[in-house]
Amino acid sequence: MTVDALAEKLGQRIPAQRLVRDSLRRLAYGTDASFYRLVPALVVRPENEAELLAVIEECREGGWPMTFRAAGTSLSGQAVTDGVLVQFGRGWRDAEVLDGGARIRLAPGVIGARANQLLAPLGRKIGPDPASINSCMIGGIAANNASGMCCGTAQNSYHTLAGLRVMLLDGSVLDTTDPQSVAEFRESHAALLDGLERLAANARTDVELARRIRHKYRLKNTTGYALNSLVDFRDGIDILAHLMIGSEGTLGCITSITYHSVPEPPCKAAALMFFPDLSSACRATMALRSAPVAAVEMMDRAALRSVERSPGMPARLRDLPPEATALLVDVRGEDANVLDSSIDEVGRALEGITTLDPITFTDCTETYAMYWKVRKGLFPAVGAMRALGTTVVIEDVAFPIERLEEGVAALTAAFHRHGYSDAILFGHALEGNLHFVFPQGFEQPGEIERYQALMDDVARLVAVEFGGSLKAEHGTGRNMAPYVELEWGSDAYELMWQIKALFDPLQLLNPEVMLSRNPTLHLENLKPLPAVHELVDRCIECGFCESVCPSRDLTLTPRQRIVLARERGRLEALTAPDESEQQWLADFSRREADYLIDETCAADGMCSTRCPVDINTGELVLALRQQRHLSKAPLARRIGHHFSGTTRVARTGLRLLSVGRRILGDGAMEGASRWMHRTSGNRLPQWSPAMPEAAPIRMLHKVRQEGHRDQVVYFPSCATRVFGADSRDADSRAAMDIVLRLLNKAGYDVVIPEMPGHLCCGMAFSSKGMDNEATHKARELNRELLVASQNGRLPILFDTSPCSLQILDHLDERLEVRDPVAFAHDYLLNRLQLTPLNESVAVHVTCSAHRKGLHDRFIALAQACAREVVEPQGISCCGFAGDKGFRVPELNASALEGLASQVSTCAFGVSNSRTCEIGLTQHSGITYHSVLDLLDRVSQAPSSKL
Repeated sequence: MTVDALAEKLGQRIPAQRLVRDSLRRLAYGTDASFYRLVPALVVRPENEAELLAVIEECREGGWPMTFRAAGTSLSGQAVTDGVLVQFGRGWRDAEVLDGGARIRLAPGVIGARANQLLAPLGRKIGPDPASINSCMIGGIAANNASGMCCGTAQNSYHTLAGLRVMLLDGSVLDTTDPQSVAEFRESHAALLDGLERLAANARTDVELARRIRHKYRLKNTTGYALNSLVDFRDGIDILAHLMIGSEGTLGCITSITYHSVPEPPCKAAALMFFPDLSSACRATMALRSAPVAAVEMMDRAALRSVERSPGMPARLRDLPPEATALLVDVRGEDANVLDSSIDEVGRALEGITTLDPITFTDCTETYAMYWKVRKGLFPAVGAMRALGTTVVIEDVAFPIERLEEGVAALTAAFHRHGYSDAILFGHALEGNLHFVFPQGFEQPGEIERYQALMDDVARLVAVEFGGSLKAEHGTGRNMAPYVELEWGSDAYELMWQIKALFDPLQLLNPEVMLSRNPTLHLENLKPLPAVHELVDRCIECGFCESVCPSRDLTLTPRQRIVLARERGRLEALTAPDESEQQWLADFSRREADYLIDETCAADGMCSTRCPVDINTGELVLALRQQRHLSKAPLARRIGHHFSGTTRVARTGLRLLSVGRRILGDGAMEGASRWMHRTSGNRLPQWSPAMPEAAPIRMLHKVRQEGHRDQVVYFPSCATRVFGADSRDADSRAAMDIVLRLLNKAGYDVVIPEMPGHLCCGMAFSSKGMDNEATHKARELNRELLVASQNGRLPILFDTSPCSLQILDHLDERLEVRDPVAFAHDYLLNRLQLTPLNESVAVHVTCSAHRKGLHDRFIALAQACAREVVEPQGISCCGFAGDKGFRVPELNASALEGLASQVSTCAFGVSNSRTCEIGLTQHSGITYHSVLDLLDRVSQAPSSKL
C-alpha cells in the first residue's frame, strides 16, 4: 500500500488536520533528541483510542511500520522512523490521583513533572525521576523504563507498576486494572499468554540463564526486553504487563499506566564533596552504600570543568586540581531530626576517606538547587561547547557496584585509546550507572570508523569483561541494538526474538529498535547539525523547550523551528542540489513555511527558561523577521516618529468597533470580523467579544502632586494607553485609572514622563523584526525616564510586564524599572492595609514575569489578596504575543485550550499584561484584570493616612 493510499484510508476515520503529510512538518515532527535522523512518510496525531485503533489497523493491513512517540526526548534513536510516526498530544494528557495518592493513573502524554505536581500536596511522587522530567512524558518514561538520580532500580516503572492499558498489533486492548478486561483477554488471547508462560517456565528451569537474568537486573539495565519478567512472574498477564515496560513501543502501545507512588520526604539536604581523584570518589561511593542517602552523583574533573564558568556555579569549581572528582550526596527525611541523623551517618561512613574540603551539608533552598544545577547542566554544557557541525553523544552504562573503581579506570583508558580525551564522565554512582558524553563529528573521513571502534571497545569492556549493562536507563533504541546479543548471549537474545514474534509477527511495531540483525545500524541515518545561526548553533535538539511553547499543539516547537532552520541552511549551501533537494527548497519558499516557522511563533522567550544552554529560539525568528521586513524600515520610522498619532488612531478604531458592536451585537460582529480576517489573508485583525473599550488617555494630564509625599515615576505602556476597560464587566477599569488610584492610596505622588503618548519601549517594533526603530524608541524612552526619575533617584513603575523586560537592554545603569508584580510586592504591600477577598482568583504569570524570576512574588502577592489562588497547569504562555492574538487568533486559542475548565470556579483572573488579559478573558469564561486591580480592590490606606 502506498502512503497516499494509507492516508486516504486513515482520512476516512481520522480528521484530515491530524494527518501530517507535508515535508516540512514531517521532518520537524520526526526529529527526537538522539543523533539519528529519519523522516517519517506520514505523521498521525490520534486523540483517542478509537483513532489509535484506526492507525494500527490500517498500518497492519497496508504493511506499514509504525513508531509511537510522546515527547521525543529519548537519546538512543528509539523514537525516529521512516514509516508512520504516531504522536501522542493533547488527547492523551489525562491524569487521576487514586487512593489518596497511593496510586496515580496517567495517560502517555502527561509530562512527568505534572504527575509529581498532582501528588506533591499528598507528600508523594512517581518513582522514576529522569533529568528530563520537566519535559519527558509518561509514555516514554514507561516505554524506556527511565529511572534517574534517586530512583535506582527499586522505584523504576517496572517495580512501581500497578497496572496498565495496552493496545496490541491485532487491535485488542488489555487493561490489567480491569478484571473484566483481563478475563476477556485470557479467553481471546490464550495462545499469547500460554506462549509467554512457556517462555517463562523455560527461563526459570535454565539455571544459567535464570542466574544471568537475575544478575543483570541487580544492576540498572534497559538493554533488550525485560527478561526479569520471565523469572519474577508466572502468570501471563503479569509477564505481559512487565514486558511492556522498557519495550520501546516494539510490542504494543501503552495508552494508560497506573503507578504506585512513592514518598517524597519534605526535608532535604545536599553536600558537594570534592575528592583528590576518581579512585577515592569510587571508594567513597562504596562506603555510602549502607548510609541513608537518596542519591550519590559522581562528576569527574572534565565534567566539572565544562560548567565551572556557567552562571550560578560555585566559584570553588575553578580552583580544583586536575584529577579532582566530585560526589553530590543528597539526603532526605520526614523531619529535621531524621535529616540530621542521616547527615551524621554519612559523616561516619566517610571517616578515613580523604576529601579536598571539609564535608558540609546544606538545606538552604538556593544552595541545594545550585548543587543540582551543577549536576543537571553537564550534558548540555558539553553540547554547547562542541565544535560547529558536530553532535554530542551520551552513552549510558552500568558496572557492578563492587567493580566501579576498576570499571571507571578501564572506561577512561578506552576514551584516551580512541582519541576521546574530551569525554566527560558523570552519573548515578550508587547504582554503578555512569554516563559518558563527548562531541562527535561524522562528516570528516574516518570519524564514523573511530566512533565504531570506541563503541566496540566499550561494549566488550562493559558487557563482557565486567558483566555490566550497555544501557542502564536510556533505552536500547537503534544505538545499542547491534550489541544486545553481545551483552546477553545468544540464548537470551533468541528468547527476545521469540517474545517479539509473539506480539509482532509482522515486524511492524518500531522495527529495528531493540532488536536488529543489522550490525551497523548504529552507524546509519546519522543526524546532520550544520551551523545556521549563532543564536541557535549550540542547540542539541534535546526538546526540553517544547513543554512551555504556546504553539506546540498548533504548528511547531522551538526545537522543530531550529530543525527546519538547519535543514534550510544546509540545502541553501549546496552548490548543485538534486531534484529532491530542489523540491525541499521549494517547500521552504512557500507561505506555509512562513506560517509554521514565523507567524505562529510568539517569540516570548519562554523556551530559554527551559533550555539548558539558554537558547531563545524567538530571537532566531525575530532575526528572520528582520531580514524579511528590511523594506518596511521607512514605514517603521514614520510610525515611530508619529507614535502618539498612531495610538490615537488605534483608540479611534476601538471606539468605532464599540459602535459597531452595539449595533450588530457580539455574534454578528464576531462573524463579520472572522470573515474579513480570513478573506484578507489574515492581514486584518480579528475582533472578539473580549475586545476592550478605548482607554481614557486624558486622565494622564490631570495628575496632580501634593508635594510632600514620596514620588514614583509611572510609565503607562502603549497597550494600556490604547486598551481600556472591558465593557461587559461592570467591575472592569482602565489600567491607568487603577494605577493612579492605587499609588495615591499608598501615599505616592506620581510623576508622568514628558510626552507619554509618544513614548514606547520598542517592543511594538522589535516583535515585527524592525530592530532599528525599536532601538530608537527604547533609547528615547530611556532619556525621558532619566529626566523623570531625577537620574534614577525615584523608582519607576511600568504597568505592563513585557515592556519592563523589553527596555532592560537599553536602560541606563542608574535606572531600575519594575513591573506591576515587583513594584506592588516591593513598594506597595507595606504601605497598604489589606482585607483579602473571600473568593477564588485565577493567576496567569506572564512570560516576561517568568523570565525575570517573578513567579513566586506574583503568587505571594495574589495570595495576600484572595482566599484561594488558582494557577492553571500546562499553560505557560497565553500566545497573545502583543497583537498576534488579533492577527493569528488560533495561536492564542491553542495555547489556552483547557484554561476555562481549570478556572471555572474563580470569580475573575489577574495578570500583568493588558493584551494577555484580553486573550485570557476571551478563552477562560471569566474576566482577567491587572494584578494591580486586585490589590486596589482589597486595600486601603493605613489608618494614619486616612
